[in-house]
Amino acid sequence: MSFLTRPNRDPAPESRPHPAAPGERRRRHAVWPAPRSDGPPETDAPRPDGSGPDVLGPDAPESDAQGPDGSADHDAVEPETGARRGRWRTVGARVTTGLAVLLVLVLLLAPNHLAGYSPWVFTRLPLEPIVVAAALLALRSRSRARRLLAGLVGVLLGTIGILKALDTGFFATLARPFDPALDWSLLGPTYSYLVEANGRPVAVAAAVGAVLLAVALLSLTTLASLRLSRLVVRHDRVAVRAVAVLAVLWVAGAAFGIRVGPGVSVADRSTSRLVTSHVSQVQAAVKDRETFGSEVDADPFEAVPAERLLTGLRGKDVIVAFVESYGRDAVQDPEFSPRVGAVLADGDRRLGEAGYATRSGFLTSSTTGGGSWLAHATLLSGLWIDNDQRHRSLLASDRMTLNRYFQRAGWDTVGVMPAVTRAWPEGQFYGYERFHDSRTLGYQGPKFGFAPIPDQFTLGAFERLERSRPDRAPLFAEIALVTSHSPWTPRPRIVDWSQMGDGTIFNEAREGDGEDVGRSTAQIRADYRRSIEYSLKSLVSYVERYGNDDLVLVVVGDHQPAPVVTGPGASRDVPISIITRDRGVLAQMSDWEWEEGLQPGPQAPVWPMSSFRDRFLTTFGQ
Repeated sequence: MSFLTRPNRDPAPESRPHPAAPGERRRRHAVWPAPRSDGPPETDAPRPDGSGPDVLGPDAPESDAQGPDGSADHDAVEPETGARRGRWRTVGARVTTGLAVLLVLVLLLAPNHLAGYSPWVFTRLPLEPIVVAAALLALRSRSRARRLLAGLVGVLLGTIGILKALDTGFFATLARPFDPALDWSLLGPTYSYLVEANGRPVAVAAAVGAVLLAVALLSLTTLASLRLSRLVVRHDRVAVRAVAVLAVLWVAGAAFGIRVGPGVSVADRSTSRLVTSHVSQVQAAVKDRETFGSEVDADPFEAVPAERLLTGLRGKDVIVAFVESYGRDAVQDPEFSPRVGAVLADGDRRLGEAGYATRSGFLTSSTTGGGSWLAHATLLSGLWIDNDQRHRSLLASDRMTLNRYFQRAGWDTVGVMPAVTRAWPEGQFYGYERFHDSRTLGYQGPKFGFAPIPDQFTLGAFERLERSRPDRAPLFAEIALVTSHSPWTPRPRIVDWSQMGDGTIFNEAREGDGEDVGRSTAQIRADYRRSIEYSLKSLVSYVERYGNDDLVLVVVGDHQPAPVVTGPGASRDVPISIITRDRGVLAQMSDWEWEEGLQPGPQAPVWPMSSFRDRFLTTFGQ
């Protein structure tokens, strides 16, 4: 019979492969080939004398397997190495899972402000992972939906971590949480501050580092959420019991008010409240955009004729000098008030000897810790400007500011902003006829931290550029004094006005080590106090040297300093004083009930800063 038609035969019974037991992995057999010969080919079966190829069956001990040279077979020791690797994989998997759980709990339980930290906050039972675990268990038979939910939860958790970090920074500097609808515009000024205070390399490194940390956090939380979701589904029976027990514990803790520490409840849902709060901020911003327009349009003085405006100040040079970070704490905090109060008392004595009188009170600023432009806009516009959305809307409107009312009544209007280092289109809104910034004041001396120009030089340059001009009209000027801006070191010293020149004298007339990083809280507070003392001394010295019968000087703080100086929960009040030789001016404001002297006492009147424009126009107009 031809081999083409030969029927197939079943292999011999002894050569048939043995079927593997269910669940058992089939082993590889090490088969060593027989030496070549000219005879017929050998079969795979071992020879009777044992000299043929050895075949390790499933029952043969793997440690006895040898190669043709008598060495141990590599495949025989591989299971032991694989077992060790498997143990390390198990340990690594458990460590990774533990780190994922730790990351999730830290992000959920961490407060969003430094004052909220205590040893007890991380012992709370958060509600959010219980709810998410229950949802994952409900979707365990739908793998695609479960993975999608886990990924979204991871991104949301990372976003919450970023929001908590932003909240912490905002509470530390501005004494309020981050507003996701309005505060992104503050990133630019923050970067500019870092450039001015610490240099461009530090600012760039900080910006790049912040972006990388945000991306890393979002990636890690997403990976952690996906990993934990797989763990929940893989051990679903245990997970169901655990979720049920934790839910009962949470409900019991909430119902009975169980606490794990002073003021710390065991049942925690702070993350849900945080998300709800930030969502409410977005909703409020949308609503406020609609209502702010009606506030801008409501101006009781817009129709007042020019001849009836500011009649009580005709012929006067009116200067509004904003002192950076000059707040209520500077004049009433027990740590600051003795030294600052001594400067103010000495100023009262010196000004009194020169024929001046002073009245003082408090205004409640629309901002704290920073955002000076919001305070300037609030005082001059008569509107409550406490965020950048309102500020932008104001600048886009035709609202009449105090500057513009002085301009309508015949005054020349001037702006002096030494911290402005480039084009500042806001000046057009305020109606400045002339504007001086760091590029036009003529300063050639050193910088002092964030402040590019010392206050004394700013006041002297204003006198030289504006008040000494012949045949000029009366002036209304807004001057920003920025030496008392953080970081408050280094600082200039008062110099003789006749020797100030182009400011190079301040290369020697300086104090403070200039180190912004690593200072203790006590050092920061002391530096703040000294910078406020310098600004106040500069103002008193300016009035002594350049004041006259036609000068009306309004000295006002823009906002309180950061909480690192004031501590948590400080008010937003700032001192305001009016200095003049003309007792008739003070008589017109007698119903204000402000106190005599430069230092307002604890019982001095407090007004909202937004009310100052209308009160001022009412008092000094017809």
